[in-house]
Formats: sequence, C-alpha cells, structure tokens
Amino acid sequence: MNGKHITKLGFTNKSIGLALAAAQLREDAGLSRQAILDELSAVKAQPAAYQASEYAALVSELLAQQAHTDLHAQDALRPAARPYAQFGGHLIEQSAHDQMNVAMRLPIARAGALMPDAHVGYGLPIGGVLATENAIIPYGVGVDIGCAMRLSVFAVPAERLKTPEALALLQKHTRFGAGVGFERRERLGHAVLDEAAWDEQPILRRLHDKAAEQIGTSGSGNHFAEFGSFTLDAPEAGLATGTYLALLSHSGSRGFGAQVAGHFTKLAESLHPTLDASARKLAWLDLGSEAGEAYWQAMNLAGRYALANHEQLHARLSRALGEVPALSAWNSHNLAWKEMVNGEERIVHRKGATPAARGQLGLIPGSMADPGYLVRGKGHAPALGSASHGAGRQLGRKAAQAALSKSAVSAYLRERGVTLIGGGIDEAPQAYKRIEAVIAAQTELVEVLGEFRPRVVRMDSGSEDI
Repeated sequence: MNGKHITKLGFTNKSIGLALAAAQLREDAGLSRQAILDELSAVKAQPAAYQASEYAALVSELLAQQAHTDLHAQDALRPAARPYAQFGGHLIEQSAHDQMNVAMRLPIARAGALMPDAHVGYGLPIGGVLATENAIIPYGVGVDIGCAMRLSVFAVPAERLKTPEALALLQKHTRFGAGVGFERRERLGHAVLDEAAWDEQPILRRLHDKAAEQIGTSGSGNHFAEFGSFTLDAPEAGLATGTYLALLSHSGSRGFGAQVAGHFTKLAESLHPTLDASARKLAWLDLGSEAGEAYWQAMNLAGRYALANHEQLHARLSRALGEVPALSAWNSHNLAWKEMVNGEERIVHRKGATPAARGQLGLIPGSMADPGYLVRGKGHAPALGSASHGAGRQLGRKAAQAALSKSAVSAYLRERGVTLIGGGIDEAPQAYKRIEAVIAAQTELVEVLGEFRPRVVRMDSGSEDI
C-alpha cells in the first residue's frame, strides 16, 4: 500500500498521510489490500458514518475539508454582477460602480440601485441601495447606523432670527464632535434610553451609558445643525406657501452606533472566511440566525437613538426660540428595512440613500452653503423606492484638503451669505457635487416640495465620517 493507491481514491493534502496510517493499521489487522481500499473509498464517500472507527483521525480531517468546501461554495461570488438601476450616471464615478458590481455578485444579492450622489464608501458605495434575501450586511448599512435628517419649519419670517442670535443659540444648545456630551444637569431624558432592548445583549448593556452621555448631540464630519430660510412651493401639513425660518440637522447614532457596527462587522467576517477579498467588507449575517437577529435588534435601536438625538436638538432650539414647528419632517438614510421587492420580502439596505416610497417625505441636503430640499417620494420601483441622501462627494477628504484653500471656502460662504461655526476644509462646499444637478437627475424618484437655504451653520471642526 502506497500513496499512489490512496491518491487514486481522491484523497488530497493531509488526508493522504492519515489514510496511509489508517491503511497500515487495517493491514496489520489482516485485511487485504482490496478490502482496505474499499473501506477507504466508503470512508471518503460517507465520513460521518465512520467517526467511531479506526479511521477517526481521517474522518475528522475529511469532515473539516467538507465544511471548508461547503463554506467556500456558500460564499462564492457570482461570475458576473446582477443588473442594477442607476440614476444620474454621468455624476457617478467608476469606482462607485466597481463597488456596486462586487455587491451585485454576492450570492445573497437580489436587486440594487445607485443614486446620483453615489461615491466610494466601505463595502457598499455611499448612495448604494441593495436588496438581499434573508441576510443583513453590517457594512451595507454603514458605520454611522441610522444617520438621519430632520427639518423644523417655524411659521415666522426667516428674518425673525438675526445672525448673532442664531450663532448664540447654536453654540449654547448643540454639541458636536467625537465623545462630546451635555453636562449631566443639562441632559434631557428620552424614552429610547429606557427600552428593554438595552438589557437583551451584552454589547447593548455595555454601551448604554455612552449612549446616555451623548444623547442629543451630533458627530463629526458632515454632521450639522443650521438655521436658514425655507421656501414652501405648495401647502403642506397645514402650512401655506411662502418663506419661513427653519432648522435643518444631520447626525446619527454617535459612538454607540459605531461600536455596534464594528462588533457585528467583525462577527460577519469571521463567519465568511472564504469570501473573496474584494467583498470582505460585505460579509453578511443570516437574518434567521442568532447573530443576524442580534444585529437587527441593535441596528434598529441605533436608528431610534439617532432620531432621538435629532428630536432633542430640535426641542432645545425650538424652546429657546419660543416657537413650535409648524412643519416637521425627518428620515434615516443609513439603515436596512424589510420591504417587498418584485413580490418577495427582501432586506433593503440604504447606505446613504433616502427612503422614497410613494407619498413619503424626505430630506436631501446640499452642503454647508448650498440648498437642501424637502421632497416627496414617488415609489419608483427600479430605485427600490429610494433617492439620494445629499449631493455626494466629488472630492475625498484628503483630496479636498489638498486642493482647496481656506480663502476660497470663505469666499464661497460670503457670496451666499452663510456664517459658519466649525467645519473643516474636508467639508467645503466645493468638495461636493452640485446639488441642483443631483436633484435634476432624480425627477423619477422624488417631487421637490420646498427649498432650504442655510444661513448660520454649526459643524465640528472636521474629521472623518464614514
């Protein structure tokens, strides 16, 4: 008995040596060569049936090989990407298409779309929409889980709030940046912090205090709170057409959401070790699994927490103004939803995309000095009921810092009558696509109801926001 006999049976790598060792034992026990070969052939065909035999070590190796092969088959990308819709293709860089093509090769992918603000992100491109079957991709949602917009329109003229007063209100009643929070005596309570979900997972229990400390605050990067004028084109929610004072904010789930994203992304990657390197950040969790259900719970909690941050910011500033909003609108744009797609329930990931079901209100901001829009969705099926979440970057953060000067940014702000607190060069208006072009590219997706013009803007001083 030698290696040639063994390899003819289809044994490979480590299993060849183990099969030879087992064959020697059987030969010492008096079995003929043919009987041993027949046994080995049977072991290879059904290893689980021989776990308690002389072939135990060989069986263990064969089962491990089988599991690895099954896993590889489960994780194998399709040879070609499924087709997906795109809107404003002339505004979308090729690298965003490249990322979307990888996503559409996932075995779990069923449909997708790229919004006109799309640009490169981590895993799924920002501005990407992906529908999967019974699977959730943590990086398909993003690091800032539940990142959202909120608009409050007050039934008073925009001129009612002068620039010095607006500056004072934003400085006193908002907090921006990594790790910041209101002093304990200044914090407002919120029902989201009392939800039972916090006690149902170790990671949520551990992060509860951090979330409580940062409630009502905003992050870095492109997060903002800004006073400006809002022009309503047609009556909405009892508010007549006209131009009013308004408050617009953009923020997410803070450090809580970021740590949830990191935890479950690592878990997803560990469950798909054979996934192609190009799709590594698109590792998924089966929604019916314990891990998938845990992420779904944590993701939705982070989404509600992000909305709570906006509620508190708007409540503080409304109270300070002595005004009650006559019109409010909000939406999340880094989240996943269970929705019907072509008659089947799918998990629709929107990473930097605004939900735009028929009749649904949404908000699409421009930049610190460019207009934002209140829109109503048209439920366009090829877009998976989605729209852009903003203008979208045309310069990455480092590229913007290298290409733009403070003087050029200051001039841009002056020309548009915008006063800025904070805000780094990486968030300069020139780093973004022209919002007017982005809006024009999605007339099939949304109807514009009104335009917001920023006048006094507060942001962090500028750091990476994914």
